[in-house]
This record gives sequence, C-alpha cells and structure tokens, in this order.
Amino acid sequence: MISSIASTASVQARSSLGMDRASRSGIWVGIFAITMSFVAFTSALFVRQGTTDWGHLILPSVLYVNTVVLLFSSATFEISRRTLFTGQMIQPGTARRGIGWLMLTLVLGLAFCLGQYLAWQNLRAQGIYLATNPNSSFFYVLTSIHVLHLLAGIVALVRLIGCLIASHATFRRSLFDNTAIYWHFLGVLWVYLLLLCRLKL
Repeated sequence: MISSIASTASVQARSSLGMDRASRSGIWVGIFAITMSFVAFTSALFVRQGTTDWGHLILPSVLYVNTVVLLFSSATFEISRRTLFTGQMIQPGTARRGIGWLMLTLVLGLAFCLGQYLAWQNLRAQGIYLATNPNSSFFYVLTSIHVLHLLAGIVALVRLIGCLIASHATFRRSLFDNTAIYWHFLGVLWVYLLLLCRLKL
C-alpha cells in the first residue's frame, strides 16, 4: 500500500516536472519567434531608411514615461516573486502581499498601454498618421505590435493572479516564472524599440 502510494507520487512528480520543462521550452520558443519578427522589422527599417523620402519624428514625451512605467512593472513582478516563494513553495501568510504586488504590476501594464494610445493620439494631433511617411509607418507598426504582445502578457498575468487566488496549495511555480520571463522580455524589447525609434525614426 505504502509502496503504491509512493510510486503514484513519484509518477505525478515526474509528470509535473515534464510539464514544467515543456512550458519553459514553449515560452522560450515564443520569445525567439517574437525576437525574430522584430529583427525582420529592424532590417526592413534599415533598408527603407536609405531612401530619399525618409523623414524624422519627434517622439512624444509620454513614451519616456511609459518606459519608466514598464520597467517599474518588472520590478513589482520580482518583488511579488520574492515575497511569495521560498524555493518551489509559497511561503505561508505571504499570498495577500504577493498578489497585491502582482495587481500593481497589472495596473502598470494597463497604464503602459494607455500611455501608448496617448502617444499615438499626440502624433495624430500633429497630423502624423500611419501612412504619412515611411518612418511614421514603422513607428505605428512597431509600437502597435509591441502593445499586442503586452496585452497577451496582461492576459497571462490575469490568469496567474486567478490561479493564485483560487489555490495556493496546488499552484505551480513554473507558471509564475514563465509569465515573469515573458513580462521582463517585453520590458527589454520596449527599451530596444524606444532606442531604435529615437535614433532611426
């Protein structure tokens, strides 16, 4: 009886470990695919920049505020992780504080999306639209695709918060870690895009 229980527990542990490895591999494959798409956009930008109709954009100042907001959201995500976990287990009595930091991360992510919308509105107020010139087209496309990926991160964050609220005992740390990796990646990607826009657009 005891050996049967131990055997079942061992099988479940191996199954859980296999799922964790698969999900970690999946997140890195997704990040690689996103990175390659932005590399392609960057290459197209450099090629297009050599033409005579290339202009220059004055970037809305809200973009710099957005950068601070997104980077701060990565910090709050990490504070949540350090608050919640000791090893693979959630520390007793830390769930409320950890979820609070995650909720702040969610609010900051939404604030970033709002800030990007305000940046687009600022350009439109200047008469700069998607098809105004090649560099404005690149700006709208790059920032819009980044926001779409960030919205996917927000959905993942909402799911993460829901899972934490629903059950602390059965919560898998790999879900938290994978969401954090994706969120931090989007922060790094945004810093790259801001520098690219500032130097090349």
